[in-house]
Amino acid sequence: FNLSQVPEGEAVTAAEFRIYKDCVVGSFKNQTFLISIYQVLQQRQHRDSDLFLLDTRVVWASEEGWLEFDITATSNLWVLTPQHNLGLQLGVVTQDGLSISPRAAGLVGRDGPYDKQPFMVAFFKVSEVHVRTARSATGRRRQQSRNRSTQAQDVSRASSASDYNSSELKTACRK
Repeated sequence: FNLSQVPEGEAVTAAEFRIYKDCVVGSFKNQTFLISIYQVLQQRQHRDSDLFLLDTRVVWASEEGWLEFDITATSNLWVLTPQHNLGLQLGVVTQDGLSISPRAAGLVGRDGPYDKQPFMVAFFKVSEVHVRTARSATGRRRQQSRNRSTQAQDVSRASSASDYNSSELKTACRK
């Protein structure tokens, strides 16, 4: 997952990896699976990659729906040092201790239907709050000779509008 577009100064408060699980029928239909998600720390040519366990879930083969895994620590590392982003790896083990492919456990990968493909959700804490200020619309000016009493109304409207837009009211929602 590419986190290189995260603006400097923003911190990841939470991040989740979401993957869809279809119901499994067949040889594993009455089993539970231990699904683990790992951060890939280092890739090796002739042996397994070095992995760091991030989160696990125990699910029934018959379960169907979205699974969520907490990957907050890893996403923060990836924002600070993108060169450490070597990806994530899933592992699936049956209740008998047999390691199986994620697809055999019903997990839908990148080659699955678009609406069931895995994705990441990240929540950020913005260090600087941007507040929009109200501004007047540009339009045709009123004719001054039209009615002198409207000038007094315009002045009172302007003062009440500036009171409304005072800095005390310019606060943004914060968590």
